[in-house]
Amino acid sequence: MGVPNKIYSLLGIAMKSGNVVSGEYQTLEAVKKRTANLVLVSEDASDNTKKLFTDKCAFYAVPVYLYGKKEDLGRAIGKDLRSSVAVCEVGLATAIKKQLEMEK
Repeated sequence: MGVPNKIYSLLGIAMKSGNVVSGEYQTLEAVKKRTANLVLVSEDASDNTKKLFTDKCAFYAVPVYLYGKKEDLGRAIGKDLRSSVAVCEVGLATAIKKQLEMEK
């Protein structure tokens, strides 16, 4: 994992508290059901996946960020490769957003 591990540790906390869904299908469902407060899509996800989440998140007004690699996103939540994760808890989503903005 690279330097920006604060985001990954926040994802880990969100996962432990049961506030993360991951994988393309579950993340998309969370966006559609309006339970997702933040979506992270890995930078090495396919162009189709990036476009899908960019479009869906724009439509449902969910913040979406391209961040990290599939391997790192997966490792942060104790899973295999993950090209997308959704954070469903407002406080954690806000904390992760702040970190993402600071890194820009």
